[in-house]
Amino acid sequence: MEIPVGCVIVKDGKIIARAYNQKEAKSDTTKHAEIVAIQKASKKLNAWRLINCEMYVTLEPCPMCAGALIQSRIKKVYIGTMDEKTGACGSVLSLLDDYKFNHKVDVEKGIRKEECANILKDFFKELRQIKNKN
Repeated sequence: MEIPVGCVIVKDGKIIARAYNQKEAKSDTTKHAEIVAIQKASKKLNAWRLINCEMYVTLEPCPMCAGALIQSRIKKVYIGTMDEKTGACGSVLSLLDDYKFNHKVDVEKGIRKEECANILKDFFKELRQIKNKN
């Protein structure tokens, strides 16, 4: 079962890419929603620099995804709920704020926080119930 993380990338008010976690389905550690969305947006724009693009994601990006935000030149990331275990945008680390990288990604936290958190809580509750049955 995939952790239900979703992501969209917007440019000029239009969604140019949408993705969700695919680590389990693809047996690939790098198939986080953010990475897949960045790949799709890059293909759509035919560019690796996603200038003036914004990302909306249900769960705080991990260090790998935060690095991809910087590298892809995403303008701003809107985060639903924070990830107290692996988050790299303020929870465990603050990669987008605490370091002097060549690109600054603006961050806004708590977008539809309760809804995003409940989706994840319900998923992990269901996962625990399935594990307890086995």
